[in-house]
Amino acid sequence: MNAAAHRPTAPEDRIKFKHRLAYGSGAFVNNLLSAAIGGMMIILNLGLHMDPRMVGWVSALPRLVDTIIDPVMGYVSDNTRSRWGRRRPYIFVGAILTAVVFALMWQLPRDASPNFYFVWFLVGSIVFYVCYTIFVAPWVALGYELTPDYHERTRLMGTQNFIGQIAYVVSPWFLWIMNGGKFGDQVAGAGWLAIAVAVATLILGVLPAIFLRERMASLATSEVKAHKAEAATRKDNALKRNVSEFFAGFASTMSTRPFLKLCAATFLVFNGFILISAFSSYVIIYYVAQGDQALGSKWVGLAGTVGAVGSFAAVAMVTWLGTRIGKRRAFLVSTAISMVGYGLKWFCYNPNHPWLVLVPAPLLAFGLGGLFTLMPSMIADVVDADELKTYQRREGMFSSVFWFTVKLGLSAALAASGYLLNATGFNVDLGGAQPAATIIRLRLFDTFVPFVTSGIAIWAVATFPITEAKAYEVRQELERRRGRTGAAE
Repeated sequence: MNAAAHRPTAPEDRIKFKHRLAYGSGAFVNNLLSAAIGGMMIILNLGLHMDPRMVGWVSALPRLVDTIIDPVMGYVSDNTRSRWGRRRPYIFVGAILTAVVFALMWQLPRDASPNFYFVWFLVGSIVFYVCYTIFVAPWVALGYELTPDYHERTRLMGTQNFIGQIAYVVSPWFLWIMNGGKFGDQVAGAGWLAIAVAVATLILGVLPAIFLRERMASLATSEVKAHKAEAATRKDNALKRNVSEFFAGFASTMSTRPFLKLCAATFLVFNGFILISAFSSYVIIYYVAQGDQALGSKWVGLAGTVGAVGSFAAVAMVTWLGTRIGKRRAFLVSTAISMVGYGLKWFCYNPNHPWLVLVPAPLLAFGLGGLFTLMPSMIADVVDADELKTYQRREGMFSSVFWFTVKLGLSAALAASGYLLNATGFNVDLGGAQPAATIIRLRLFDTFVPFVTSGIAIWAVATFPITEAKAYEVRQELERRRGRTGAAE
């Protein structure tokens, strides 16, 4: 692919490196919590012997609540007017609440029934996701407004994703840490691990609120002033008006076709991965390691670490590609590379040569690495196009509706994953003596589900219309309308 001619980034549109690091600390917290809440749930099956279907539901139902409150939090953030801004107060308070709730959720009473643990994690996870949304929805929206430049947005998202990948260097070892026996058993290990994750969340999660400033806050206020003045003259109830505005904004966002293409692609790549995220561990433990949990956990950790290290190279390459051949083409390339990695799983997950599990890992990193570098940058371009149409800065609504669509699929994927695991015939009590048909089904799902969903995602993004030229055209029109001739204030 030929490099596209592109404009240089103006000095005033550059983001200082220290500010990129501050925003990236939020990415580390976000990824750490996502990896922890997903990776630690395996203890409910392996440590507490809960039925996989119960584990699937206790993972999915709180995510459904999270999905519903995401757009609400986005609307609240967009319409907050305080001396500290629209985003920063929520980021600060949300990080603290999230850390406390996550640590407490994993301090489990002993010898309780499976039903007790189900209710414990159901209630605890719902509270956790409410706090988590208070933190993460404004943090995501803040990234969309830190620069108006097409390429600087990609560099910012590349930096934050690069920093966020550090969490994935550590998280593959969570199972090994919990299985290590240093804490007594797996359940106790999960409790101590949760405290460590909470401390990291508390320290790093507040940094974006402390060190960053909201570039578009005053602009958002001025552009909706006339709308607010008109609303103030009406006789209708304030709550009713806010509810009406929320649903109108939600409907408007969901009707934006370029945005829907990004939602569909993320839905497919991310949830295709989530649907079988635990399957790789089962395949490595019960096929490659022949049921030896200690040995299998080691190879899971090594493969995860190689993949995480490969993510750094993937993010750097995708960021560079995005500024050379455009964001859309860079996504097509990175997703295709990850599909090669998924295909190699079928050949490289081999009990005779266990080290081969490391081969697909760096290629798989291009899937999520490219996705979460390019999608936020492309959504920021969509937000500009939306402002041109609606006269509103709605970073919070777009970010939250984006995650609403993704998490809706995530809830279904998490619920279905338990049934999918049961459909393979897997039985934890059999240990390494799983039937051959079960192993084949595990391997088929692990390899081909994300391969197919990634291919469909490529088709969805192939016609995304906001190119670099279009993005600069939108920006120039916005600045002309605002009465500006240069970069945003």
